[in-house]
Amino acid sequence: MINKRLLIKHLLAHNDENSFYDKKRKIDISHKEGKAKFLKHICALSNSNPKNNSYIVIGVDDEDNNIVGVDFFDDSKIQNLINAYLTNPPIVQYENIPFPHLPDDKVVGLVTIRSLEKITSLRKNIWKYYGGSVFFRDGSMSMPKVFDVEIKDVNSKMVEAIENNAQNNIEHTLNGVFDFLNKRKDYNPQYKVFKEYFVVCWSGQKKMVKDEEFFSRVDIELVNEQVRLFFSVLDEVSISFDDSHFKIIEYVNLGLQNNNKYYQLEETIIKFENNANYSIETTLLFEPPQFDKKTLHHIYNSNNTILEKLKKGLTLTKIEKLDLKNLPATYLICYLNLFHEAIDKLNEARPFLKEYSEDIYNSYKESLRILRKVKYS
Repeated sequence: MINKRLLIKHLLAHNDENSFYDKKRKIDISHKEGKAKFLKHICALSNSNPKNNSYIVIGVDDEDNNIVGVDFFDDSKIQNLINAYLTNPPIVQYENIPFPHLPDDKVVGLVTIRSLEKITSLRKNIWKYYGGSVFFRDGSMSMPKVFDVEIKDVNSKMVEAIENNAQNNIEHTLNGVFDFLNKRKDYNPQYKVFKEYFVVCWSGQKKMVKDEEFFSRVDIELVNEQVRLFFSVLDEVSISFDDSHFKIIEYVNLGLQNNNKYYQLEETIIKFENNANYSIETTLLFEPPQFDKKTLHHIYNSNNTILEKLKKGLTLTKIEKLDLKNLPATYLICYLNLFHEAIDKLNEARPFLKEYSEDIYNSYKESLRILRKVKYS
């Protein structure tokens, strides 16, 4: 089993960007340009490495390889995006890898790309790239090329050596458990061994609601691979497990005019096998709450007024400041109730919310995260 933190270190230490490895400061697939560039790199790496894994490391400075981290990214539907835009789409996995020196809310993103050994191309137009385009790696660049020869496999031995050097051992596993227990000691840290091989650590603030146990500020890691499976400071989560399964149900708190309710968002089940393998299955459970259209029109217009005042640098009233706290969530609710322009307004608000308050900006990111899950399902 590969220790993903060690793998990232080996990639950064021994390789410049090349035909099987790329690094990014960050990615943003919330808009067409960022989505198109991400798909281009996936396409190029898949085509350049037909018989071995390729990697993108996210959260690293290009100049000096300094690991600065990015926000936790839990878009389990990223494969759906790949399938929608690429012909012969590779198998793509995005994992969040914690590093000891990073803050709790920062990780390094690791994208693993496994080719189907067929030519991958864009299925349809996106941004300035045309449907049918084929990309390959040319050194550290992803470039469009005309394909007319057999792809040469030149990286398998090198990738195999890097992955072999990143294999886990008992020392790394024990250190990972102790690090987690010490770092999260204020949030009731626990661990469990599955199938005598896998170690899952988790922590969270516990509370009881009608005889049901919920957690907030949840952190869950698969220690063997140094992969953070879940992290949230905002949501409520239920956790259950048996000898072979670890199940997480995530809830979101949504509502209007201080009348909020918890809705199931997504269920994640980690299944551990007897043959030292595991699988992760996610199922979207979310049913968008429906509200009176007249009430939503009033709230939507109020949000638009607040946004215009933010753009012009005008002072908000006391009531508007209170409404601003709920602006990302109420725009999301409006969008889920077929106010299609609400998502454009939410994106317009981004720089102003970021400047105004960290808490409100976190609420904005949470709304986009929910939207991604719903959209790609």
